[in-house]
Amino acid sequence: MNFTRRTVVWFAALVVVANGFFPAVWILLTSLKTETELLQVPITYLPLAPTLDNYVTAFTAQPILRFMLNSLIVASLSTALCVLVGALAAYALTRLRIPKRNLIMSLLLAVAMFPLISLMVPLFKLMRELGLLNTYLALILPYAVLSLPVCTLVMASFFQDIPPDLEAAAMVDGCSRVGALFKVVVPLSAPGVFTAAILAFVNAWDEFLLALTMMNRVNMRTLSVGITLYQGEFAFPWPLISAALIIAIVPICILIAVFQERVVGGLTTGGVKG
Repeated sequence: MNFTRRTVVWFAALVVVANGFFPAVWILLTSLKTETELLQVPITYLPLAPTLDNYVTAFTAQPILRFMLNSLIVASLSTALCVLVGALAAYALTRLRIPKRNLIMSLLLAVAMFPLISLMVPLFKLMRELGLLNTYLALILPYAVLSLPVCTLVMASFFQDIPPDLEAAAMVDGCSRVGALFKVVVPLSAPGVFTAAILAFVNAWDEFLLALTMMNRVNMRTLSVGITLYQGEFAFPWPLISAALIIAIVPICILIAVFQERVVGGLTTGGVKG
């Protein structure tokens, strides 16, 4: 019985891993092929003559470095804003005597489930009236707000387990309540804060629809939208687009690799607390 259960668990884990890694591996292999080889029959799974020409073209055909810079600026600033406001909100929900606290947290969870497309028209009109179209703020503010509910809930699950006596001791030593939050609670909740920050950053880095709507100047495009510029009117160069996708994936992979222990620790700890 134990052998059967172990076999089922390993098989399920293998399916999950294959489902996650196979698309990325296939895109990588495609980026190393020529378009002729990609279309030939029978199909070749491994490149017969691997080439980096697609990567060279990806950097020369479009200003992909500019797209990456735009994405980095938008994702970093929206993440910082989201974590800052989210930490304050999470602290208020876990420490202050707020009426209907559970209802507020349920509403936060409900808001997080809203489809983005339902907010596109009001967001576009708001940014147009504020004169923010084709500026970084047109994406930074919506991204921060959209990631705020999840980030607040993640950090709240960690803040509530920090003993209030630690903050009281800090305030006795001269800290304000906000100072105690950022000098005591946030450092002790580092895994949760890092988890919230990574979630917000990845969401902002990958988002497409809002970036396409708010930015119509080429030099203001983010990476997810800029990749679509490699597509021609009558052609879809898969190897070139695959190379651009790999370039877009690499920064996220590096980010996750650097902070994987904190992210995994935050997710697992948050899951146990929940």
